[in-house]
Amino acid sequence: MLSGMVVFLVALPLCLGIAVASGAPPFAGIITGVIGGIVVGLLSNSNVSVSGPAAGLIAIVVAAITDLGYEVFLVAVVLAGLIQFVLGIIKAGTISSYFPTSVIEGMLVAIGIIIIKKEIPHAIGYDKEHEGDFFSYKLLSEDEGFFTEIVHSLNYAHTGAIIVTIISLAILFAFNKVPALKKIKAVPGALVVVVVGIILNQVFISIGSSLAIIGQEHLVTLPMASSFNEFIGQFSTPDLSAFTDPKVWVVGVTIAVVASIETLLCLEAGDKMDPLRRFSSANTELRAQGIGNMLSGLIGGIPMTSVIVRTTANVNAGAKTKLSAIAHGIFLLLAVLIIPGLLNKIPMACLAAILIMIGLKLASPRVFKHMWHTGKHQFIPFIVTVIAVVVTDLLKGVGIGLAVSIFFILRGNMKFAYFFKKEKHHEGETIHIDLAQEVSFLNKAAIKQTLAHLPPNSKVVIDAANTVYIDYDVLELLRDFLNFGSKDKNIVVQLLNFKPAYKMEDAIRVHSEKD
Repeated sequence: MLSGMVVFLVALPLCLGIAVASGAPPFAGIITGVIGGIVVGLLSNSNVSVSGPAAGLIAIVVAAITDLGYEVFLVAVVLAGLIQFVLGIIKAGTISSYFPTSVIEGMLVAIGIIIIKKEIPHAIGYDKEHEGDFFSYKLLSEDEGFFTEIVHSLNYAHTGAIIVTIISLAILFAFNKVPALKKIKAVPGALVVVVVGIILNQVFISIGSSLAIIGQEHLVTLPMASSFNEFIGQFSTPDLSAFTDPKVWVVGVTIAVVASIETLLCLEAGDKMDPLRRFSSANTELRAQGIGNMLSGLIGGIPMTSVIVRTTANVNAGAKTKLSAIAHGIFLLLAVLIIPGLLNKIPMACLAAILIMIGLKLASPRVFKHMWHTGKHQFIPFIVTVIAVVVTDLLKGVGIGLAVSIFFILRGNMKFAYFFKKEKHHEGETIHIDLAQEVSFLNKAAIKQTLAHLPPNSKVVIDAANTVYIDYDVLELLRDFLNFGSKDKNIVVQLLNFKPAYKMEDAIRVHSEKD
């Protein structure tokens, strides 16, 4: 429950901000957060993953709402959910098992860097237009360098916000480092930060200090309904007559694909952060997300995914079961019903401090040190993923990291397709090539190079005793070498232990100069 409270405090401005940045009503973000917490939380078998509005979908959602209109866009959200549910049924989620650890670690570090970068302006009081974009991946633009936004925001720094941020960070560091405070499980540091932030700012306001943090741009802004009818009026329903519109289907498929990939990435990352190292079913998660998105579209919400910021906050707050994700959804629902006025007193600087601490944990120097010690085959894809995600976006960055990781996998695969050893005998040099258990087409290039560099007038023994499978392309390569390639260098070729199915009966071929 306490972990759920911490996630709620992080999720609240995210829900509102991402909805506004997407061109949707602010209340739509709350709808999505509540469904992501309660419904997806109940249906998912992930113990630590938390779902809600996805910043990675903002660009798609903005364009879709502009092009289709909001009620028609909601049909696309329903369709996206239906497609995700079908993907879960046909077990498409198994693709997540192929994400390398180095890429997942790189993605987490990059997100930590982006969170810190995006939160510094909010931490010093430059909240001219809070768009909830501290999980937007875009870090560079045509007119903005890496530090431009931060330097520009210093011109608008608010002393009161800076004081609140410093005190908040000090409290969070204390709860992480001071043994006595670390033992207090009943009160999370993030909750103390919020309470202290509200009290401190109310003191500034009551004494008329210039340090007072006022104005919607510096505080949490939650929609406030004056009556039940006004509250119900904030919900929207889809225009189901647009179900046959091809443009709606294009948007629905696009949302489904991007949301599914982001969810699977975050699910894998969440499992790696889980202190109990449990595994989650990707197919169950896709079905849960599908139901969540269908329900969200039906009552006026925006698309959702599993979100790494919420998940990280959840793990850091000590979550052990999915009850925390469900609790955060319940807290979001209660907040808009009961205490919107109180929550609107929370300074954004408090939430910025909480997120900066999350970013520092994700991008800890210890992670870089650990990945360095794992070797270059892990470190290079890791650091490439970090840089690529930071300077592009999540999907492109992970794609680049995967490409580099696959390159190293292919190199390793080529090297370990066979065992190569030389022995000296009195009749001359004998070279043994013992094929590995699996020899795929990926190994063809390496085997071809080895055969091409065999010394003249030698003997080569190719042993398939350990093999379970040899690809057809590799068998053709061996046949060609046996019948043609070995002639030029007068090489004796002996094949041993090849299965009858390979149609490569054990043979010895001796080529003389007469051949």
